[in-house]
Amino acid sequence: MRLTLALLAAAMAAACTLASRDLFHVFQLESYQFRGYFHSVLRSLGRFLLPGTLLLAAEAAVMLALTVLPIRDLPATLLVCAALIGAGAAIFLRSRKRKAKKPLAMTPRMKRLFGMAAAVYLLLMLAPSYLLYLALPTHDTRVGAAFLWTMLFPLLLPVWAAAAGLAAWPMERGINRLYQRDAERILASRPDLIKIGITGSYGKTSVKFILGTILEEKYRVLVTPSSFNTPMGLTRVIRTMLEPGHQVFVAEMGARHRRDIRDLTKFIRPRYGLLTSVGPQHLETFGSLENIKETKYDLIRAVPQDGCAFFADDGGIVRELYERTADKPRRLASLRGDAQADVWAENVEVSPEGSRFRLCTRDGAVDCATELLGQHNIQNILLAASCALELGLSLRQIARGIARLQPVEHRLQLIHRAGGLTMVDDAFNSNPNGAMAALAVLSQFPQRRIIVTPGMVELGGKEADFNRSFGKAMAGAADIAVLVGRKHTAPIREGLAEGGFPEQAVHTVASLDEAMAVLRGLARPGDTVMFENDLPDNYTE
Repeated sequence: MRLTLALLAAAMAAACTLASRDLFHVFQLESYQFRGYFHSVLRSLGRFLLPGTLLLAAEAAVMLALTVLPIRDLPATLLVCAALIGAGAAIFLRSRKRKAKKPLAMTPRMKRLFGMAAAVYLLLMLAPSYLLYLALPTHDTRVGAAFLWTMLFPLLLPVWAAAAGLAAWPMERGINRLYQRDAERILASRPDLIKIGITGSYGKTSVKFILGTILEEKYRVLVTPSSFNTPMGLTRVIRTMLEPGHQVFVAEMGARHRRDIRDLTKFIRPRYGLLTSVGPQHLETFGSLENIKETKYDLIRAVPQDGCAFFADDGGIVRELYERTADKPRRLASLRGDAQADVWAENVEVSPEGSRFRLCTRDGAVDCATELLGQHNIQNILLAASCALELGLSLRQIARGIARLQPVEHRLQLIHRAGGLTMVDDAFNSNPNGAMAALAVLSQFPQRRIIVTPGMVELGGKEADFNRSFGKAMAGAADIAVLVGRKHTAPIREGLAEGGFPEQAVHTVASLDEAMAVLRGLARPGDTVMFENDLPDNYTE
């Protein structure tokens, strides 16, 4: 009997490991953060309970069949084991074939997580079964309790997956620390390297690439690619991309929790810090706007006395933080031509094809033109220009760099399609301020204007209010709205109705594929289609 239980436990552990693929995918999408993992699982609990339920059903079906089939003892046990492993493999393959916006990456860390899960699941199967077997008074109750645990185990698969992640955490922390120490050694060997940190609730990736392009007029610059803005992302960039010839390192610094920026500044030790914005992005994990503000300001706290802090004047929180920073050199970039501004814009002209403006400083001015869309991007350029001036670039060099700027992929990226259709791709990580800026851009295009959006996420208890306001503003900027996700976009529909948007112009679909099908039937030459946000797989309904 003990052999039977051991075989069943091993088979169930193997099956559960295979069936955990979607759960591990969520874990990876949430940067291996347990709070984000549980948020995502609870949002779609039925979906993540399904693999365990299917395993239980497979086990029950085979056991039921054995009551009528003339198979007993070891052959019967092996048949149940084979059925379990087969069911786990089928769930794994089904998960792998499912179309994902950001597929599971089988990194070394993920492979280690699968291995750890197999060991943890086996231990969690065997230990309670053995304890039950020893503790209960009769043979029948022992066997019955042990089999019951085997049957019920897969129903708690989301919890066991988290347990595997927890068990792997010390090992992963040790491995990460080894890599990070190597990156710290590389940085320490380069005292000549100019290190710049950029953070903000939104706009940091755009400012990073803008600054990198401008600085290339004078320096050889390494800018962290894509959204490499975590400790391990920056570690990878430093270890694999930083070369002796690089003179400037521009590091984007992302945060989802209170200490994230502080940890990154201790690692990178930037001499210059740029603060793009402070808003309710990732409010769900931060807990409060005050936590977000203090986290972003950790970059400015880390700027040394021989460095400089740069602020984008928003007339709100960032301006408040600028006023707070009186103990070190600081610069203010403002669209409004504020008296305290070090860099500002005049004669601003924005259009669907880009922007023109006069970049002004206290020592002179220069006319600039860029293909980047939206007034908010002029603010981003001003912030980058203020840093470039501090690093010794001339106004002419800055204007030349601004002229070379290209839209960042999925951030108000203008795409002209065959047949006269214009697309504006703003599908990366929408937030309340960014969404309003995108609507301002959309309103500049001639009719008809179509917006495709699932709304915004990670805004905590205020999420519905922000999406409702988004819908109300959308009513004045778009002619047709295609909303992706029936439940999540309900507040947007309410806002559209409040804004007087015609009900027949609202199309609600379940997925992006359905949205594209609707567009094929709606769009015609001359239309402009904006894609505003594209929710990751852990937020799909």
